[in-house]
Amino acid sequence: MERDWMNISWQSLVVRGAVGIVFGILAMVWPTSTAIALALLFGFWALVDGVGSLAQAFQKDATGRVWLAVMGVIALIAAFFAIFSPAVTAVALTWILGIWLVVRGIFELVGAFASSTQMPRWLLVVGGLLSIVLGVLFAANPGRAAVALAFWLGLIALAWGIAFVVLGIVVRSEQGHLQHPATPPPATA
Repeated sequence: MERDWMNISWQSLVVRGAVGIVFGILAMVWPTSTAIALALLFGFWALVDGVGSLAQAFQKDATGRVWLAVMGVIALIAAFFAIFSPAVTAVALTWILGIWLVVRGIFELVGAFASSTQMPRWLLVVGGLLSIVLGVLFAANPGRAAVALAFWLGLIALAWGIAFVVLGIVVRSEQGHLQHPATPPPATA
């Protein structure tokens, strides 16, 4: 029998919410450490990905060995830099994000005026301009942007944590109402 996610235990929701709240507060209090920790996580992920790609490249029936080996080596190089220099990696990733946002914004602006479908073009224009502005801000000062992203991640985690705690309390309240239905008043004759 499949259960939807709203039917899980209220305790699970409250615990998930509490973890989100704690993570959010820690990320907002120490955004630089959070950015560095995220760069380290990226580094370990790249390490596992690189080793996996290289292992796959040298399997007996592997196709695309050269591409797998090249991707494995690139992932290992990225992992090396991310693990041994996470602050620089956080800045570099933010700089890359800034460039991506600028390119995306340009494509959104072009798409706003090149599309033949009827849609509110101003939304694409606003989205494109916002992407370009954020991209320029990220690329111009990637160190601050990495810290700001870590802070915003913490703020989002805090909000989600609060939402899950409230949801857990609501689910518990609803379960209590289902277990103890209101008894009808006695009939008078």
